[in-house]
Amino acid sequence: MSSLSFLPHSVSSVSGHKRKHEKNHKKSSKRIKRSEGGRGNSTHAYTHSVSESHHVFLNLETRRFYCLPDDYEILDGSLEDITYLLNPTFSTPEILALDNYSKMVRAYNGLTYYPGVVGLNNIKANDYCNVILQMLSHISPLRNYFLDIKNFENLPSVSGDQMMLLVQRFSELIRKLWNPRNFKTHVSPHEFLQAVVLCSKKRFQITEQGDAIEFLSWLVNAIDKALRIKKIPCPRGAVNKTYKSIVSSTLRGKMRMYSRKIMPVNMTDEEKASLADSPEYMTSISDINFFYLTCDLPPPPLYLDEFKENIIPQVSLATLLSKFNGVTEKEYKTHRDSTLRRFELRRLPPYLILYMKRFVKNIFTLEKNPTIVNFPIRSIDFGELLAPEFRAKHRHTTYDLIANIVHDGPPTPGSGTHRIHLVHRGTGKWFELQDLHVSEVLPQMIPLSETLIQVWAVNKSIPNPSFVEPVKVIDEEIGEETKPEVKTDENEECEEIKKEETMDTDNNKPQD
Repeated sequence: MSSLSFLPHSVSSVSGHKRKHEKNHKKSSKRIKRSEGGRGNSTHAYTHSVSESHHVFLNLETRRFYCLPDDYEILDGSLEDITYLLNPTFSTPEILALDNYSKMVRAYNGLTYYPGVVGLNNIKANDYCNVILQMLSHISPLRNYFLDIKNFENLPSVSGDQMMLLVQRFSELIRKLWNPRNFKTHVSPHEFLQAVVLCSKKRFQITEQGDAIEFLSWLVNAIDKALRIKKIPCPRGAVNKTYKSIVSSTLRGKMRMYSRKIMPVNMTDEEKASLADSPEYMTSISDINFFYLTCDLPPPPLYLDEFKENIIPQVSLATLLSKFNGVTEKEYKTHRDSTLRRFELRRLPPYLILYMKRFVKNIFTLEKNPTIVNFPIRSIDFGELLAPEFRAKHRHTTYDLIANIVHDGPPTPGSGTHRIHLVHRGTGKWFELQDLHVSEVLPQMIPLSETLIQVWAVNKSIPNPSFVEPVKVIDEEIGEETKPEVKTDENEECEEIKKEETMDTDNNKPQD
């Protein structure tokens, strides 16, 4: 017998604490709780039912109710709200209507809330995980995919059962966040975080403060890998290709990095001339897939102002993004040598994630950059970063902000907290979420905070004036229109696929 669950009727969070149900079934105010080991005479559930007079138990796998110690199944329609809370389900029309839904719903405890705008329990120090989960739950393609379990329940994954457990727990949490029939206006991520601890091999803990961008990088790479499925074997003995996952098609962009090693300053002109054409000092080109872009904040001023107070510098988002215009070069130093690099964006994803690098490690400690980033929350044209030939391939290049993660407090380990600003698309209102606390916020206040991570969604209502429609080719022999073959990931079905890595553009290391 699988584990059984019993919960109190007062209300509990969605994580597995269901509510106690008052029934007319010859039992008054029974409690439903949680136990392991089945419902036999020697189990904890049986002993608890006798000693505490808690008689209604729920099997979390079969979703059936039993009365102990009599051991018979309870069939009662009034318990359906508990089973729905355990496993919320959504139809396709319900999923497609979420972004336009503007009405508040009432929880069983009497409070009202917008589905999707609910708090997450901070078990001890997992607020860095909570903000990432809230952010991903508002990326519509990801949310819609995980709200329908048919999309992945029978998926032949290439990464093993352990990572599929992470996918299942992530789907459960997304469905509970968007559940219009919650018992309370908050949700517990406990089951999902347990899967995170297991799948990350204790790299991310519930009881220790962590780095939000490291967690985001690990999570999207892990889910992306788990959702890749093997394709039909290609002819000619080629290596099988895997389909793109919903994570890659939604978040992954492409850029090209140009690197050039700098010659030592103590070289003579003759030595520099002799090495100028050597492969070591020639410009190398590499194509990079990314899930987020790292924006380098300018260093804060060293001196105080005339009032002997610290100056809080400000910088525009456009200035930070100039790093990726294909022209701006930046020097990257190591203990051995220095390299000049420039980055050229080649493809923008539908949802673009930006990371403001606020934390810098020096020899002695970890420092936090307090620079304020100025940005509008709507209608930023990221197409200005693309070269003309690549901009012409994008039908839309204007983006709107949908999520903004903020870090407050010092950067020292165990210190500081995270909160997130989210837009509710159905009403256009902005909300600030910090663990269990949810409050409406003015959009003008969002750029005043120390932003850490942002998500920008493409605005399909504004066309790209530089977009060029693909030329249609007419086959004269058969008299039919044929689309020109464009070499993309989907067309390279029978080519050898190298391991894809997302790179941190600041240090050129894999993000996961």
